[in-house]
Amino acid sequence: MRVITDRLIDKIKETGNPTVAGLDTRIDFLPESMRARLDGGEDIENALVEFNCGILDALKGIVPAIKIQSAYYEMYAHYGVRAMYRTAAHAVQNGFVVMADVKRNDIGATAEAYAAAYLGANGYDYITVNPYPGYDGIKPFVDSCVANDRGIFVLARMSNPSAAQLQNLIVDGEPLYMRVGALIEEWGGALVGENGYSAVGAVVGATSPEEARKLRERFKTVFFLVPGYGAQGGSGATAAAAFDANGNGAIVNNSRGIIAAYMTEKYKGMTYDKAARAAAVDMREDLANALKRR
Repeated sequence: MRVITDRLIDKIKETGNPTVAGLDTRIDFLPESMRARLDGGEDIENALVEFNCGILDALKGIVPAIKIQSAYYEMYAHYGVRAMYRTAAHAVQNGFVVMADVKRNDIGATAEAYAAAYLGANGYDYITVNPYPGYDGIKPFVDSCVANDRGIFVLARMSNPSAAQLQNLIVDGEPLYMRVGALIEEWGGALVGENGYSAVGAVVGATSPEEARKLRERFKTVFFLVPGYGAQGGSGATAAAAFDANGNGAIVNNSRGIIAAYMTEKYKGMTYDKAARAAAVDMREDLANALKRR
């Protein structure tokens, strides 16, 4: 059986790069020439799309997937939401696997509505989902994965510093994130593809390599989305803990380090799109070297 994660793995192999570029696009990341033209909601929408499409065009063939963080678009109301969907459409046209970082969930009919909105026939390839409601909240998303060949990444061990306050709590003798990992494996058991990984994956931060290593060793069929590389302190060396012995099983997100690379000293003087491409190539090499050193 082939699932969406098989297509993602194919794209990773095609580019030789287990990287997802995060489009956490903020107005202050735009070049001055774009910011100078802003005068209302439609201008913001068009500028976000122009910037994002420039990034996507530069990353084509280098990065297999992109992840759109919805919060940075929802803050501009319907103008931002339109920019989010226009960005996703351009990404699909150019062959990227498209993820939406929405972290949605609820119970019953509300979860069904979220699943229909984001994983329906015209939805995203993957979205992020909160496990806190338990199976009642997860089932509608899993059903949509089956019906529409989609995938989800369930929050397990996040990259922010205070994640440990809840996610490392000991429950029945083991950390909560391990208990969640076991549930994720169970929820995705019927959606394991030909590469041995399920369409139901886990979010596991690059800033917590010890936790990532424990999760990877135990949950063989769970594919990991790994945030926290770059600005949050993660590196190729820490992210490598999320990969299996063959260097598979994970994809690492980098947002500001790619889309705002032109604002850093390392890529100073480059246009934003060329700097994004250079940063993505550098990250690919960092990850490859880290995986070889394990």
